[in-house]
Amino acid sequence: MSTVTKDSGAGKTPEAGVKPEAGGASARASRRGVAWAPSGGFLMRAAFVTAALTAVGAVLGLLRDQILARYFGAGAETDAFLVAWTVPEFASTLLIEDAMALILVPAFARALARRGAGAEPGETLLADPVRALVRHTMPRLVVTVAAVAALLVAGAPELVDLLAPGLPDPALAVDCTRLTATCVLSFALAGYCSAALRAHGSFLAPAAIYVAYNVGIIGTTLVLREPFGVRAAAAGVAAGAVLMVLVQAPSLVRELRGRSTPPASRPVADGPVTDGPAAGGPVAGDGGTLLALGMIAPVVVFALTRQSQTLIERFLASPLPAGAISHLNYAQKVAQLPMTVSLILCTVSFPVVARTLAAGDPEAARRRVERDLLLAAVVVLVGASTVIAAAPQIVELLFQRGAFDAADTAATAGVMRVYALGLLGQTMVGALARCYFSAARPLWYPAAAMGCGLSATAVAGAAGAQLWGAAGIAGANALGITVTAVMLLCGARRQAVPIDVRRLGEGLLRLATAGAWATGAGWLCARPVTPPLLAAAVAALVVTGVFLLFVACVATAPDIPLLPRSRSRSRSRSRAESPRTSRSPSPPRSRSRAARGSRTARTSPRRTLHARARRAAPPAADPAPVDRDVPLGRGPVR
Repeated sequence: MSTVTKDSGAGKTPEAGVKPEAGGASARASRRGVAWAPSGGFLMRAAFVTAALTAVGAVLGLLRDQILARYFGAGAETDAFLVAWTVPEFASTLLIEDAMALILVPAFARALARRGAGAEPGETLLADPVRALVRHTMPRLVVTVAAVAALLVAGAPELVDLLAPGLPDPALAVDCTRLTATCVLSFALAGYCSAALRAHGSFLAPAAIYVAYNVGIIGTTLVLREPFGVRAAAAGVAAGAVLMVLVQAPSLVRELRGRSTPPASRPVADGPVTDGPAAGGPVAGDGGTLLALGMIAPVVVFALTRQSQTLIERFLASPLPAGAISHLNYAQKVAQLPMTVSLILCTVSFPVVARTLAAGDPEAARRRVERDLLLAAVVVLVGASTVIAAAPQIVELLFQRGAFDAADTAATAGVMRVYALGLLGQTMVGALARCYFSAARPLWYPAAAMGCGLSATAVAGAAGAQLWGAAGIAGANALGITVTAVMLLCGARRQAVPIDVRRLGEGLLRLATAGAWATGAGWLCARPVTPPLLAAAVAALVVTGVFLLFVACVATAPDIPLLPRSRSRSRSRSRAESPRTSRSPSPPRSRSRAARGSRTARTSPRRTLHARARRAAPPAADPAPVDRDVPLGRGPVR
């Protein structure tokens, strides 16, 4: 099989560590399946497209929230809608963002690896493993989720009483819940399409789903607001969910019609195959084995437990004064924007990690996961520091108009600052969950860790709501998710991707220290600025500059790919990493021989440097050192 990829272009050499000679690693990898290891350019383009469309979707989401705040304020009517909004929030986490992706991306990765191994004698198109996976899973998914949606519509009154027993207007919440419950089936189909397309290396359509979703909500709300009030927003949820499916369906149909391997794919270096079709293990399409209850239950329980934090928040906030649920919602939406951006890279690389593990290369998966975790931490800490430093100005800029007054701004800003304290934990949980479930094996530890964090949220939230109101509930959320993140990080070394927990934990603590300094600097600089837009911009610039300066200049800061570092820090790290071996004293040389050696060094600098480079370079088969920078998507630096 050729090692030249579609993304890299013809004529380029294969990655380091992959030998193209006949009968070598390429031939053996072809016999056991192809692992998707796309080039850095492909991943950067995928990340850019995903980031751009995610940004557009986030802007439309803010516009949606601004419309709700302008026309309905932060009162009883908005609280009723937000209780009904719990259904799509819960469904999106379970069916689009977490459970569906964590189950189906590894499933499609294994099916595509089996397809890449080549057709067996007598195999027909109907026996294609990817199509077999779709035939065995999609009909069951549709029937099951449709039944759940019908049950939610029928049991809307009981659901509202369970979620918010102290709500001022439960009848309005019941009407909105029945409208939003119809989105469950659409979300399931949208999540299925997203997982399948990402596993195939197609990221454009999955990244556009929230653009379509928010367009449907905004358009329906503006058109039907006058006769139906806040019920128009609930109807917009149902319309937007349908658009999420329609925007992806054509791309999925095109992918399923083809039998070629994904773009930018290439064989990986030879190694033992411990899982997947080459090892004779179960295949995702064989009788639906991968989606049996014992395989999907840990992922589903993890996703349900994670999203239950929102249920606890709204349950505890329902007895509080009117508007408390709205303040929590607006604060959470804005505060979680940095987390959403930080997880883009993990979302793009998750199929790569799953396909790499399916091909039996955990070392490459480990390097990519550790790099992605550090990059995600940088992004989320810069965003969280900006949110804390300029929270009142950000809320005033986004929401203070119409029925949303200055008192709502102050309350929302206070809650948002507390929420931001848990953003690093939110990001680590989202990224580490992909690490745990990328091998498509039943792992109950993430669900257990999430259960411990949920218990901490419930206990601390019950006490915090009595003492500090909505801010106490937000603090309990930050505490619970941080507990979960610490437990997942400590247990990661024993999983399919053997992360260096100690080194990664030290790096995260140092990055958090940089975030604390950057937060203080941003707050001091933004405080005297009066216009909210200018104050938020000043805070963002100061926070980013101080954070990057800390990472670049402090000798103990971790090495982050794509970020600069000073010469002094590079030299100190090189000295710390150089092996300290005892050398036996060399016999004395004659003065004339030493002089000849020095003259040779002066007259042949190129040869000497080349010889040193060859002596210092590791063998081609050795993996890249863990604690050195590796460019995104490429092999070890030589």
